[in-house]
Amino acid sequence: MDPFALTRSLIEIESITGREKAAGDFLFATLSKLAAPTAGAVEQMEVSSDRFNVLATWGTPVVTLSTHMDTVPPFFPSSEDDEFIRGRGACDTKGIIAAMISAAENLLAAGTRNFGLLFVVGEEKDSLGALCAAKNPRGSKFVINGEPTENKLALGSKGALRYVLTARGHLAHSAYPELGESAIEKLLDVLADVRKLSLPRDSLFGKSTLNIGTISGGRAPNVIADEARADLMFRTVGDPEPIRAALRAAVDGRGELEEMLHTPALHLEAMDGFEKTVVAYTTDIPNFAGTWGKPFLIGPGSIHVAHTAEERIPKKQLQDAIGIYTRMVQQLLAGARRR
Repeated sequence: MDPFALTRSLIEIESITGREKAAGDFLFATLSKLAAPTAGAVEQMEVSSDRFNVLATWGTPVVTLSTHMDTVPPFFPSSEDDEFIRGRGACDTKGIIAAMISAAENLLAAGTRNFGLLFVVGEEKDSLGALCAAKNPRGSKFVINGEPTENKLALGSKGALRYVLTARGHLAHSAYPELGESAIEKLLDVLADVRKLSLPRDSLFGKSTLNIGTISGGRAPNVIADEARADLMFRTVGDPEPIRAALRAAVDGRGELEEMLHTPALHLEAMDGFEKTVVAYTTDIPNFAGTWGKPFLIGPGSIHVAHTAEERIPKKQLQDAIGIYTRMVQQLLAGARRR
């Protein structure tokens, strides 16, 4: 398959989290064509209604190449020039999917077996696909997770701690604010204190960070708001408990805190012969809970353009990733045989 054309075909299928079915159907059909003449097997691993992971295996998988098929909003279509392929999901992670499928073609052409491809749903929101896969292991000893690392092998990734903060007030006519209590003003006061939190540091990952991702609330400009809420995302570097305690103290009963997600920070192992890096984002790896084997994290593209209107993937990095994934699978299989 042409990896550039495959990347663009994948980008053209909108697969914002929760709406991955069309992309899953496309991958199932594509991998079925690859598996049919090579004695492979392809299955849909049901996650929820109309949502499923796609797993292709050749023999009993010792090494699994895996990434996610969902994207963040908004969708925008593909384009390309001599240097880049652009579009939603170009680097996060539809170009990576194309590179992994192309690597599988190389491996099969070389007579290699006992590997798999696993493409999951939900990574951008709640990792439901990885959590489902964790309950349905296939004996894999190593999992190569694909995220944009500019083809450098990540030695670690930060964790994630997500909260919803809700403030409540009392409705009133805006001409008589003394008769009400503004939830929006309460929320803004609390957020001002939350932004002042001193966050933990780590020698490998650096400093924890906070993003106030969304703010919503109120009913109309002439109504004192009775409810307002904000979504908070901490990127953690270790034990999350100090952040939890500091956040509770900052809120101090002025709002309601609901923890929505915690994914721990992760230290990863290296392999000889690859450039190294550390990434600040969170991946599906912790949610696999070790059930798919020892994890490695690497992929083409830059995280700095993922989730943006300028999302793109360098064609050279995409092409190089095919060789990198092929070589990693071969090295891990050879090491497993020696053991």
